[in-house]
Amino acid sequence: MSDAPKDDVRLIWSRYYSAFIPAPAGSSLLDRLKAASGAIGGIAITGLLCGLMLGSGLAHPLLVAPMGASAVLLFAVPASPLAQPWPVLGGNVISALVGIFVAKAVPDPTIAAALAVGAAIAIMSLLRCLHPPGGAVALSAALGAKTVASSYMFALVPVGVNTVLLLVVAILFHRIAGQNYPHVAPKAVTPHDTADPPPLLRAGPSHQDIADALHDFGDRLDVDERDLHALLADAELRAAARMTGTVRCGDIMSRDIMHVAAHASIAQVRDLMQDRGLLSLPVISNSGQIQGIIGALDLARPGAQAADIARRPLLVHADTPVARLIAPFSNGPRREAIVIDADHRLQGLITQTDLLALFLLHSPDQIDDTLSR
Repeated sequence: MSDAPKDDVRLIWSRYYSAFIPAPAGSSLLDRLKAASGAIGGIAITGLLCGLMLGSGLAHPLLVAPMGASAVLLFAVPASPLAQPWPVLGGNVISALVGIFVAKAVPDPTIAAALAVGAAIAIMSLLRCLHPPGGAVALSAALGAKTVASSYMFALVPVGVNTVLLLVVAILFHRIAGQNYPHVAPKAVTPHDTADPPPLLRAGPSHQDIADALHDFGDRLDVDERDLHALLADAELRAAARMTGTVRCGDIMSRDIMHVAAHASIAQVRDLMQDRGLLSLPVISNSGQIQGIIGALDLARPGAQAADIARRPLLVHADTPVARLIAPFSNGPRREAIVIDADHRLQGLITQTDLLALFLLHSPDQIDDTLSR
């Protein structure tokens, strides 16, 4: 009797239970340790400063419990839209005001607590400051309406003060740690500084494609669409690298390369490029090593010799995967790569045309078949 049905059941149960244990926040153990240390410092400094500012004679607590939940977002997942300054500050303060208002309007504390959390979520969503700990702030305010949250000042002291101090610590912590907070999605830089996105982003899913996919996905994802756009472009680049991983620069490079000496005059360089119809020309030093490369635009630069107008080239080796050229050729000013040996001597040249021919004329399977012959 086959065990296939049992295996299918085990697989289904395995997937079901794995949903309860998602991947940990942070890409590495070091990131998680940084998050923990940041939260420790954030809460400690916030409590200390609150004590210095407010003293101990106030009826309000120095720290409200939901600040711990805010610290989780601020230090563990700082790129989340829910962890940005306005959601953190607006979400906590507005939720506190909502909780106090509902508690004063509804006598029953159980109903007031439920209405406070629901109303806080609705108002935070409308004001674009959705912050999960805000629900806890609203609940605390509603349940403490007769004690610590008897006045609307509770929204400012201690909730507002706590939140501002925690935000300041988080910003300083992430700056010192070299992390991006407040999170700004990476701007796609084009080689010509135009409004069009770089070629890799134009060739991949558009912003509308991503928005439609997120809408049809059903479940709401805690991710910025711009981050997702850049992430998908990078994933596609990695997929191209994986599918063409067997193709090396030495397989497609031109080997008979025209070049000039570093001491050649600009007139000689111009004549050679015009006579041979060259778009780029490697420059070789007196010792035979690559010193630079000259393109058509470089001819307009001031100088007397080839070395004066040559720019730094993109250097690769014969065993470098071709896929590594996709990004610099697409998103940067590079139009060619010089292939060198271990002694920094010229071996070949790869241009955008060579790369385009590889991908247009051969599928990944055909590339592998061609190289195996």
